[in-house]
This record gives sequence, structure tokens and C-alpha cells, in this order.
Amino acid sequence: MRPLTEAETRAVFEKLGRYIGENIQLLVDRPDGTYCFRLHRDRVYYVSEKLLKGAASIPRDSLVALGTCFGKFTKTQKFRLSVTALDFLAPYAKYKVWVKPGSEQSFLYGNHVLKSGLGRITENTAQYQGVVVYSMADIPLGFGVAAKSTQDCRKVDPMAIVVFHQADVGEYVRSEDTLT
Repeated sequence: MRPLTEAETRAVFEKLGRYIGENIQLLVDRPDGTYCFRLHRDRVYYVSEKLLKGAASIPRDSLVALGTCFGKFTKTQKFRLSVTALDFLAPYAKYKVWVKPGSEQSFLYGNHVLKSGLGRITENTAQYQGVVVYSMADIPLGFGVAAKSTQDCRKVDPMAIVVFHQADVGEYVRSEDTLT
């Protein structure tokens, strides 16, 4: 478990910035303590400093995971955000999309959100902007990238894709072996 390098920190913060903007500062300086990002086996973990000090006595080979996994670096050193970060992204999300109850299941199976399943969308959402996907009952379901801007969503046909799927809570069931 080591701190992120400058390039790794930039990659993580750029990805988080797509979803929560300047609210990244609120993730690090929380009222319940200071939190930091640490890298362990190509995975980025969000850990409280109190927990980090306690884990310093554990050998690196014996450590499986520490804190919450926010994502991982691919072999080409690109950062991929994981669904386990959803609980921390959702309260600070700048752009949100709500899906109709009939489209929730489709999204949770890993499909994109169509215009026919779109309930609401945050005003002034730009094309290719990171969005957090909610059910109509304000339960965070996952996150993705807006395929169309808010203005374009009003004009497209019902079968057009408006949000590209990236991660959803259904991954807990589909990929339970690889999520750590």
C-alpha cells in the first residue's frame, strides 16, 4: 500500500472530476476525519488516515484490501472507476439522471439508458459529461456518461441512447468474484 504518484493522482482526480467537479476536496477533508487515496495491486483505495495507521503493521503480501476500492489502473495505466465508489460519488454529483421504473432493470443488467427510459435529467448537462444514474425514488443505481446534452435529449427519438453505461449496482451480483 503506497501513496499515488503525481501521474496516478492526476488520472484519478480527472476521472472523479468528471462526476463530482470541484467537490473532490470534500472527499478528502471530511468532518469525521482526513481521508486519502492509496494504491495496492493496481487498485486505488479510499482510506481514513486513522485506519491507514492501524494497517501499517500488516505485511503487504497479507493485505487483501483496505478501505473502499474506488477503481483500478488498467495495464495501459488508464484509471477505471469501480461501482464501489458510487456511495461516495452520489452525494456530491453535479449532474444526475433519473430513470423510469421500467428501465431500472435494463440499466442494472448493464445496458445503456434510452430516451424512452429517461425520467429526468439535470439542466445544462453537456454531452459526454459524467452523470450519476438514480431511480425515480432517488436511489443511486450507477454512473455513466451522457451521450446527449440536455437540449438534445428533448429532440431525439425514444430509442436513442442518452446515457452510456459505465457501472451499476448490478455488478455486485454479476462480478462478485472480481470486486475487492
